[in-house]
Amino acid sequence: MTTQPDATAPLAPPQPTGAAGRRGPFQPGERVQLTDARGRMHTITLAVGGEFHTHRGRILHDVVIGLPDGSTLTNTAGEEFLALRPLLSDYVMSMPRGAAVVYPKDAGQIVQYADIFPGATVVEAGVGSGALSMSLLRAIGDQGRLLSFERRADFAEIARGNARTFFGTDHPAWTVTVGDLAETLPEVCAPGTVDRVVLDMLAPWECLEAVADALVPGGLLICYVATATQLSRVAEGAKEHGGFAEPHAWETIERDWHLEGLAVRPVHRMHGHTGFLITTRRLAPGVTPPLRKRRPAKGPDDPEEQPFGVEVDREWSPEDVGERVVSDKRLRKIRRTVTGEAPPPDMPPKRRDADPAPGTDPAPDGDPAETPAERHTAQDDVSTPEVDQ
Repeated sequence: MTTQPDATAPLAPPQPTGAAGRRGPFQPGERVQLTDARGRMHTITLAVGGEFHTHRGRILHDVVIGLPDGSTLTNTAGEEFLALRPLLSDYVMSMPRGAAVVYPKDAGQIVQYADIFPGATVVEAGVGSGALSMSLLRAIGDQGRLLSFERRADFAEIARGNARTFFGTDHPAWTVTVGDLAETLPEVCAPGTVDRVVLDMLAPWECLEAVADALVPGGLLICYVATATQLSRVAEGAKEHGGFAEPHAWETIERDWHLEGLAVRPVHRMHGHTGFLITTRRLAPGVTPPLRKRRPAKGPDDPEEQPFGVEVDREWSPEDVGERVVSDKRLRKIRRTVTGEAPPPDMPPKRRDADPAPGTDPAPDGDPAETPAERHTAQDDVSTPEVDQ
């Protein structure tokens, strides 16, 4: 017996933001990841009449458009490629960056251990390039709220552009505020209305008071920091505040394995230390945390001395934690790439055919002043990932 659908039943809910672009045949405007026989990946944006060129042949975009996800195709030189939609983990590692990104292994830990649930109200500080923001938006869904705070307007704009490209539109649950978290959070959120707080910033301990006021009782704070010095300051700050439970800290080391026949072994390269994670829960108002019994350890001779010799009132900078500062020129270029803006009309065209000066080695981009050692260092810098701070 066949049961007919009830005409009075409510219609199916609309698809979540970004879900439509994750299924079906490839369409113009989509990003596609092409993998060759040696495992090298190339990410392209499909356009009608477009072409993708390699040193061994080319692929017409029109051949890719309309194929189902997971298809294989051949270029003009007979080389075979596998075409797949990039996963979120693939996208965040290849998208334009203003600041370094939170690695997928850490973003997954944050979503899981911070218990980011659908419909949650989440505060994020330190948007960077938007990598972690996209993972949080997927977890809370369209009915949740992600309130992100970023000090730098250029980073915020790059993050918005990256998220817009991935989801296909502006996510309805996301609000980005440019400003300092400690100053602007009380203006955006009423006390006791935030479920989770994620801090990816240089000095999270400076915002503990504002975070404690915004969190609901039992709410969770998770911080992502790069150095042991920062980890210690956050832990001691949470204990000194008195409104948080005992903090828990850890790091995750990821190692891939080589799988080929009987040659099953770890790969020679791995993602080692990227950052520490530390979590703590908000206590109810007026509640004192229970005294934690520990084996006593020898403390500093001076009670005012801080762990690792860090000054209390010192303002931290990215250089203090080993973060490489991105130049303003590179940020402007990335911003134009993400937003699609044209370069300024007074910008001179980049010369590639300039003759090198006598006695100098010509650089690949036509800069005769760049030495081979500098080119090697620049290439290493481009391929070396950083931690999103």
